[in-house]
Amino acid sequence: MINPFKKYRIDRLFFHSFAIVLIAVIGVTAWTSYSNSSKALVQTTSHYQQQLLDELNNEITTRLVMIEQISLSSSRDSELTNFLLNRQDEFERYRSRGGVESALANLTYAIPLIQGIDLYMDNPIPSERQSYIQFRDLADLNKQVGAGCLEKSDFCWSREYNFPSVQGEVPVLSFSRKIISENDYLGVLVVHIKANEIRKLLTGNSDGSNRIMADSEGQQIMKIGDAMDQNDWSRWIDLKSNKSGYVHIPATDGSRDTLLVYSRMDNSIWTLIEFTSWKQITASSLKLAEWIGLIGIAAVLLVLLLTHFLSKQFTKPIKNLVTAMRVYSVGGDNVELPVDYENEFGYLFSGYRKQNERIEELYLSLERRYEQQRKAEIEALQANINPHFLYNMLDQLNWMAIEAGQDELSRILELMGRMFRIGLSNGNSFITIADELLHIECYLEIQQLRWGEGLEYRIEAASGLQELYIPKLTLQPFVENSIVHGFNKQRSGYVSIVMERLDDTLHIVIDDNGAGLKQPDHSSHKRHTGGYGIRNVRERITGYFGESYGITLSEREEGGTRVEIMLPLLPEPPAGKD
Repeated sequence: MINPFKKYRIDRLFFHSFAIVLIAVIGVTAWTSYSNSSKALVQTTSHYQQQLLDELNNEITTRLVMIEQISLSSSRDSELTNFLLNRQDEFERYRSRGGVESALANLTYAIPLIQGIDLYMDNPIPSERQSYIQFRDLADLNKQVGAGCLEKSDFCWSREYNFPSVQGEVPVLSFSRKIISENDYLGVLVVHIKANEIRKLLTGNSDGSNRIMADSEGQQIMKIGDAMDQNDWSRWIDLKSNKSGYVHIPATDGSRDTLLVYSRMDNSIWTLIEFTSWKQITASSLKLAEWIGLIGIAAVLLVLLLTHFLSKQFTKPIKNLVTAMRVYSVGGDNVELPVDYENEFGYLFSGYRKQNERIEELYLSLERRYEQQRKAEIEALQANINPHFLYNMLDQLNWMAIEAGQDELSRILELMGRMFRIGLSNGNSFITIADELLHIECYLEIQQLRWGEGLEYRIEAASGLQELYIPKLTLQPFVENSIVHGFNKQRSGYVSIVMERLDDTLHIVIDDNGAGLKQPDHSSHKRHTGGYGIRNVRERITGYFGESYGITLSEREEGGTRVEIMLPLLPEPPAGKD
């Protein structure tokens, strides 16, 4: 074997030896950097995508579970089941149909997510074509999209499809539930919800995302963007597991490498899947490898003259970058990279800073989504008080029907109409103090009709406070608690409501002369509605304004209960609270 040091010139040997070694070292460095940074980027991207999909899954589940619960409650309604049993004469049956249609229509008005409701039954009474509530023949159930799954289950969801409505073809998802009473199959209730609303939730703040929503059986329900076909992605996900995860799908048959991230949760039947191009994720790593290669070529050309100088100049910024990457944490005290570089290192530092900015933006978007979720929980608490109040009022109306004559019903219904109008308030969470006082005055007048002269009340509020805003239905749970629980052992009672301004705070005092906070309860049927209503108001105030405001309950020395409510002065509804 010929020794090259004996045949070739020494300067060329050294030049080529250093060049080959440097090229090899730089090549290995570039590949290692690309490989490690790609893995880190994939792990970081998949981690934040999983968190985002879990948030979206939780929001979508909350909305769809609400529809399932509403469907269940409606299917168990006694008026609906009596109507479906078809044991009435034609006149009574027609009247029952009106009541059922009105109850279902109220759901479509109260819940914007609902597009319409179909009731499949035997011998239906035809509905108007313009109505959101349709009574259909049970024999036509096979025409309903997604209803075929009812052969194996009592309820199920359909895929997205176009539904004919008053506004034309509207994309919807449909939830079908069998109506069964005493083992008799009476019909099917189908609730159509607006698919565009679910699509907005699925999209979130990530325009251009490629996502799929599938059910527990792996059937594709909804799709946005350029996502894979069901046959391609279904074999990569274990739908029997409730754990979220991600997987790298290699390119096959002309397809590109793809990162598949999916969200599966214990409390959800839905699987959310997001597809991201592998090339898009690793683009910055490839760019980093290219820059390292360019730097290596320049180093090879100058190695014989500037080896010592260039080694220091190249190693210093790389060490700074490695140190910054090693100690980096979101929102922490991170290493500040120099800004005076205008060469390749400047581009590298700029790219690293931009990458960190994207991570910070993603983290902030997750915080905003948490705030939106907290707002949704507050709105859910607001929505819960209306059925609670309606239950108590119906209970009082029942007493009125038993104890009073029919002449008083018209006045009660008029007052109830005012209260419902204020209670709905076009979906707003805040109303004026004038409307809140009108609402509670209507309630007290109804109670006076029941109690006769046994109930007295006083309402005082300065005229300058009438135009201020307050969370709606703030006073009613406390006044109701005084009458229902505080006066339940008495033949008479007195309620006082006083509103006044204390500095920059609205001070509300509600007094009664009832049994007080610690009265014994020997009733065999304990009711917890009062405690629920008060807790609801307390949680709403905390959610809206924080711990600085709230409610204080105390015993009055002369007997009865005192409620003090502290709220901020609101000349207009808070931004983003309605």
